[in-house]
Amino acid sequence: MSAQNRLNTKDLINIGIYTAMYLVVFFVIGMLNAFPVFYPISLFVAPLITGIPFMLFTTKIKKSGMIFIMALILGVFWLAMGYTWLPLVTYCISSLVAEITFKAAHFQNFKLLMVGYGFFSCGMIGCQLPIWIMADTYLSYVETEMGAQYVADLTHYMPWWMGFVGLILIFIGAMFGALLGRKMLKKHFKRAGIV
Repeated sequence: MSAQNRLNTKDLINIGIYTAMYLVVFFVIGMLNAFPVFYPISLFVAPLITGIPFMLFTTKIKKSGMIFIMALILGVFWLAMGYTWLPLVTYCISSLVAEITFKAAHFQNFKLLMVGYGFFSCGMIGCQLPIWIMADTYLSYVETEMGAQYVADLTHYMPWWMGFVGLILIFIGAMFGALLGRKMLKKHFKRAGIV
């Protein structure tokens, strides 16, 4: 890898700033999940709204590795928050696909960047996976925190097949999120040469 393609201090600062922005927005939307009925809706709304900070981040991405580092930070954060190791795995896998897509776009073709954001956003499903994959241990933990009624409602609104539907909702939400981000950040996209 040439020195020109290596990540520098400015790149790392940008990763930190936009990861923090992404997390704040994600967290605010995540408050909807205090009511289990909103869980399926949040699968669409989260990538829709986080599309704004991510698209702003996109205007700063000119090198490979930036999306993966962001995903790594997100995965470690969710692990620390008690969502198990699954988001770390899903975010890392989805970010690698996003990295390939961004590279194919030469970091400037909006349609491909939009698809890349869709792939990246699919990493979010890792936050819900414990509901289905680790149901006994994870739901016992949730019950001690939120109560038996919350768990009953959660399993009602998030049956196993929502894992597949959820990925579709996330991807579609991300497509709209990318479009919303571009609409709100026209000047930034023009300056970055993204078409």
